[in-house]
Formats: sequence, C-alpha cells, structure tokens
Amino acid sequence: MLKEHLIQIDKNLCIGCGQCIKDCPANNIALINKKAHTKQQQCIKCGHCTAICPKKAVSMTGFNEPPIEFKEKTTVDSQQLMQALKTRRTIRQFKDQPISDEIIRQIIEAGRLTPTGSNAQDVSYIVLKDNLKDFERIAVRLFKRLLPVIKLINKTAREVPIDDDFFFKKAPAVILVISKSQINGALAASNMVLMAESHDLGVLYSGFFAMAVKYSSKLRKQLQLKHGKVITALVLGYPNVKYHRTAQKEEATIHYF
Repeated sequence: MLKEHLIQIDKNLCIGCGQCIKDCPANNIALINKKAHTKQQQCIKCGHCTAICPKKAVSMTGFNEPPIEFKEKTTVDSQQLMQALKTRRTIRQFKDQPISDEIIRQIIEAGRLTPTGSNAQDVSYIVLKDNLKDFERIAVRLFKRLLPVIKLINKTAREVPIDDDFFFKKAPAVILVISKSQINGALAASNMVLMAESHDLGVLYSGFFAMAVKYSSKLRKQLQLKHGKVITALVLGYPNVKYHRTAQKEEATIHYF
C-alpha cells in the first residue's frame, strides 16, 4: 500500500463483543479489560475489523473515503451472471464511438475494489486514449522486427498480419493493468472486464501488447513505467459485430477427494 494506515479503537464505543477478534485474519486484536486492543500496527490492514464492528468503534486512518454502510450484502442474479458468461466473446471489431471518462473510471473502480493477496493493493492502471496510436506504432515496429522469432513460438502469429491496428483493432481506449503480482493483476482485470461488459462494451485481452512493453525500453519510458509490469492490456470499445450463439467449451476436469 502507498499510504500509512493506523487502526484506531474508540474505547467509549467498544462493547467488547469480540467480533473483530474472531474475524481478524492476522490475529492482531485482543480483549483487555473487556475492550478491544490492537497488538501492533503492522498487520495487513484488510479492514475486516472496521467492517464487522456493530458500534463503529474501529476505524482506520489514511483513506480518502469513509466506509459505506449497508444492511444486506449485494448479490448478482446467478442465472443472469451465468448467461452473461456464456454469451461473452472476445471482441476484435469496434465501432468508431468514444467511451466516456465516467465509464472508464467505473471500470478502474472495479479493479481497485478487487481483493489482493495480503491486501497489498498493488495494482495500478494506465489509460491510453488520446495518444493510443502513438504507443501502438512503437509496438508494431517492434513486433515486425521480432516477427521471425514470434512465428516460431506462436502458431497464431504465423497467419495473422502485423498491420497498423494489430494490437488495438481501432478501439477507442485501452487500460493497462500494472502490478508486480501476476495473480493480483489478473484478478483485477477479470472484474474490470465484467464491469466493462455491463456497459455494453467489448473487450480484448491484448497479451501481445503486454509482451511488447516487456521488451521495449522505449515503450516503458513513454509510459513512465518504472515499477511493476503490464499484466494485461484491456482493449475497450463498443462492438461492431453480433454473435448468434455461444461457443462450445470442453467439459471441466474436476477431481473430488
């Protein structure tokens, strides 16, 4: 995490119910004289203690937003979600239609709210819109030089021409998901795709552009990418294609013990 966060317990509000103690994954809270006390400040700052306290006695400093009160956890209709997963497709044909900044913010918010290992919150984002073609040109030049090697290791690349729109397919926006952790970045990206599709957007995971950033010092310099790596590039736009049926999938391999 980028900022320092301190756990504070208001002894006047604490009723000693022990809920925060039971739910703390770091076992960092103890009951002393019927009041909750933190053992140390070096925990993962997951926020379970603030979320579970019935009296709002536990708080955490250093955040720009307060916790949101709710009575019931919001759930998604399971049948609608399953149908959405069945009918989703990777999109490579986009309309010439811009995406609003508000929708981009909501997509990134879905990534920000995704849980991370040890609550690291180590995922960041780069949005490419106005200068998107500049970055694509650099990547295209790199891939054309590397084409003989790429064709050896990637069968798909043998048949796909590397043209000026090879990476972004004329999409209006791209969000780069940056993290040191492959898992944390991938989890955030998955939630971001669901949010994007809820706005009727199509999404292409551009692993090729992530590869281009890895091997291009010029791209990393242009992106001001000093720490972390591009886990994936989410190419976003309104689909200019309509599918009429689901794609068939192999059955899941499951082992029960």
